[in-house]
Amino acid sequence: MSYKDLKKVTADLKLIYTTNMIESYHRQLRKVTKGKSIFPTDEALLKMLYLVTMDVTLKWTGRVQNWGQMLLQLSVFFPERIGQHLP
Repeated sequence: MSYKDLKKVTADLKLIYTTNMIESYHRQLRKVTKGKSIFPTDEALLKMLYLVTMDVTLKWTGRVQNWGQMLLQLSVFFPERIGQHLP
């Protein structure tokens, strides 16, 4: 999908394209890895990132605003993708 195509996305569908949660997650990862400049092994780094991810995901309890409306829009634009996940 090109940048020009992204401009054509409807206002309802734009509600989905938010990066706040992703940016927050990345900030949490940076916060932990920045404090430790050297990891002894790659496995040590992966373990640290895994533990941070488990901690962060426990706090993800919020609901998505207007989810019903977004689901309808998605099912119109992407029926083959959404349809297989709906009853």
